[in-house]
Order: sequence, then C-alpha cells, then structure tokens
Amino acid sequence: MSDAAPSAPERIVVVGFGPVAGRLVEHLEPLVAAGTVALTVIGQEQDAAYNRVLVADVAVGRTPEAAIRLADAAALRAIGIDVLLGARVARVDRPFRRVLLDDDRAIGYDRLVLATGSRPLVPQLDGLDGELPLPQGVSFLRDLRDARAVSAALASQRRIVVLGGGILGIEAALAAAEEGGRVTLVHNGRAPMERFMGDGARVLATALARAGVTLVAGTSTGIRQTEGRFSGLTLEGGTVVEGGALVLACGVRPRTELADGCDLNTAAGILVDHELRALDTRDIWAIGDCAEVRCWDGSCAACAGVTTPQGLIGPGWQQADQLGLAFAAELTGMPPGVTGAPDRRDAVLVLKARGVDAVTAGEVDADPWAVEPGLAVAVWTDPGHGRYAKMITRDGVLTGLVCVGMPRTGAELVLLFERGSELPADRSSLLRLDSIEGAAAAMPRGPDATLCRCAGVTRGTVQESVATGCASVKDVSADTRAGTGCGGCHDDIRAVIEQHFAVAVTS
Repeated sequence: MSDAAPSAPERIVVVGFGPVAGRLVEHLEPLVAAGTVALTVIGQEQDAAYNRVLVADVAVGRTPEAAIRLADAAALRAIGIDVLLGARVARVDRPFRRVLLDDDRAIGYDRLVLATGSRPLVPQLDGLDGELPLPQGVSFLRDLRDARAVSAALASQRRIVVLGGGILGIEAALAAAEEGGRVTLVHNGRAPMERFMGDGARVLATALARAGVTLVAGTSTGIRQTEGRFSGLTLEGGTVVEGGALVLACGVRPRTELADGCDLNTAAGILVDHELRALDTRDIWAIGDCAEVRCWDGSCAACAGVTTPQGLIGPGWQQADQLGLAFAAELTGMPPGVTGAPDRRDAVLVLKARGVDAVTAGEVDADPWAVEPGLAVAVWTDPGHGRYAKMITRDGVLTGLVCVGMPRTGAELVLLFERGSELPADRSSLLRLDSIEGAAAAMPRGPDATLCRCAGVTRGTVQESVATGCASVKDVSADTRAGTGCGGCHDDIRAVIEQHFAVAVTS
C-alpha cells in the first residue's frame, strides 16, 4: 500500500455568477465530483446564473423566471460546490492569494477567475447625476430585480419610458408594447439604431411605430419626480415625456473595479492573453464581458484591431468552454478538448422581437455612389412595406449588411457574411427569398450551417438531437444548448422538428 498522501484539491474561485460563469461551472462540476477541484462561486445577486438576454421577456410576462435559469444553487452545493449568493467581493489580495468579502470573510485560491461582467451606464441627468441607487420608478433592465420592477409598472398600467435607442432599448420597448403596455422610446438622431443601420433605421422606426411604440427624438436633460417617484423625462427645449416608470438602456461598461484594485492590467476591460490569463499573472483569468483579449505581442494580428469586449453572450460562452476544457486538461492530464482561443468575429446585431425583423453586421456606412476599386454597394428599399436591404461587398465578398423586415434574406446574408462568401452577381436574387415563391424554392441550409449563434450549435447537431427523440424546443435546448441564449433561433429549431416529423409521417 502506498504511503503517499493524496494531493489537495486545486482551489478555484470564480467571482461572478452570470451566464458565462455558469457555463464555466458546468465544465468544472466533474472535477469537483472527482475531488480534483475545490470550487467556490461568488455571486453578488441573490439568484444563481440565469440568461440575462431574456430578462425583458420575463419583465413583460412572456417567459417565467424559471425558464431562464441556468444553474441550481442547491444542486451545486449538493455536489460540493461552495455557492455564495448575495455576497460582494471587496478586494483581491494577490500576494496572499485571497479574495476578501465585504463581511470580512477571506477565501483562498490557487486559481482565480474573474467573471464580473459589465454594469449598465447611468446617464448624467438632473435628478440622476450618474449615481446609484436610482430614484423610485427608475430602473435598468439588466437583472431579475429590474424585470420585477418593470412587470409591476405594466401591471399598474403606468406608461413606460425607455431611454436609449440601441438594441436593448428597442427590444425592451417592443416587448412591453407587444404585451399591451404603453411605451415611449426616447432616442438621439433621426431614428433608433441610425449609427448601425443608416437609412434602414428609418424603415425600422416605421415598424416600431406600427408595433405600438411611441418614438421621441431628442437629448435628455433630466428627470421629474412627483412625491419621490419618477413622473417624466425632460428633453432639451423643455419638452417633458411623461410616464410612470423609466427604463435606462444607455449602454454598459465592463466591470474592472476588482482588477484595478489589485493592479491588474486593464483598458476597456481586464487585459488577458489568448489563454484568457490576466497579463503578467500566473493564477488569474478573466472571461465574458469583463475580459479584453489583447496580448503583449505587438505583431499579433488578432490584437491589432478593436479588442474591446463585445458584450454578447455567445463569445462569453466560447471563452467559458475554452477555459473549462483547458483547466480540465491541465488538472487531469487529459488532452485538451480545444486548441487556441476562438476567433473574434465582427458582431452581428440581431433584433429579437415578434413581427419586427432587423439585422446588421460589418461595415454599413459605405456610400453607394462612392467610386472605390473593389467596392460595390447594393441598396433596396420599400418603406411602405417596411423592407430595406443594403449589401456591401469588396471584391465580391460580403463585408457589411443591413436588413429590415426581410427575415429570410437577412438570415442568408448573415450566413454569407460569417463564411466570408461572395455574393451572387445578381444581388436581387437574394431579395426573392422573402417572397412566397422564393421561400418555397429556397434551398435548405446544410448541416454545417450555424443554427444557434449564441451557443455555436449547427443545424446538423439539432437534426441529430431531433432524430434521437427530442420533440420540442425545450428538449433540444437541454440536449444541445441551442436556443438557450437570445432565443432568436427558436423558430429555426421548431422548423427542424416539424420537418423531421413531416418526413417521418410521409415516409
């Protein structure tokens, strides 16, 4: 019998318990069960990981809170994971490898993973002054507590004012309007999303108005309160947009406070190398919205362009997968499941709403009349029917797109954009995908095409899941993770299910 004492488990502490941290924990669960890892997860909220992308759906009652939960704290504790909820980290003591909580607890670590995410921006307005806590009746739409506040405003039939014309603001306004709420969306410029969509934003604005959202263009200067509660938003010139609740959707910023406090390298986010390790450290990593991949190698092509965190759940999940598999390989001696970091892709912004379809990606501000070698810009617009498409190519390869009110065309353009494919010589052929004849004749995408962008799941993987017995979106999501992100692929998953069983019936 060997007298060698068993090695102590590796102490891994994860700060943050959002959806990206939740994904990492999934990878570490088998290591905890095997006694290889002693894992502590620290979440500032009272709730374990859930899908923040669908918080607006919860707010309007379209989706129950239980449906967006990604982790069960009780189940994790049962297998030996120390889950601390409602806990706040005061600082990181790097010399002694400790995480210090604001209640004076100290938790030692061998490996520390910062998954602190991002925080919503508070605009500088009279009555707000960029400070927390927010006045009564003012909230973000970032967490479940915010969702409950908006839900209460809808139930009391108060008009909801949404400040911010980006994707989050538009989706919040549409979700509330679709459920019968009275909503005003306040934005800068001629139309919401104008910076990303150009003239397509004006077509989108028409679609928003038809969906029941009141649009107000202007620069906000302050808020009004009546008896201590929000009652109106003041604009330049003295106009007041009245309402009973204000939702702030003015952007987010990576949370780097803990990193700054312990002298880690930061820029827009916490600077990490391509292994997601904080620069100039051996025992700290960062993933998700707080992590900015930018190595010290000045000749690195991947770090030469924009490196700021994208703020999207898909890339965060890819980072969690990368780090979880790397930890498992290192601690068990098994070969790694993946090699290298995922490629950074240009963000594809997709508006997720019932009856309002819009997508944009890449360079979108190219002038159709510009004379530039290799550049070609095709624009098609039909404002009366709420349709707009813009395709930008360089040497025939799609480098930018805007598509409003044409879901099939938009989906095909995104596929071509992500593959770096050339467009057909007759660009108008793509527009026919949204006609009745074109939809019927459209070729189905192959099994290698990405169906769920958030989780990186292919159509073939979903088809295999359905073929083995998964007969609902919920079943497929549990089996493959497809559809667990923004939910924008649910219709595609249903189409695969329906196609499978239609073939089964007729064969």
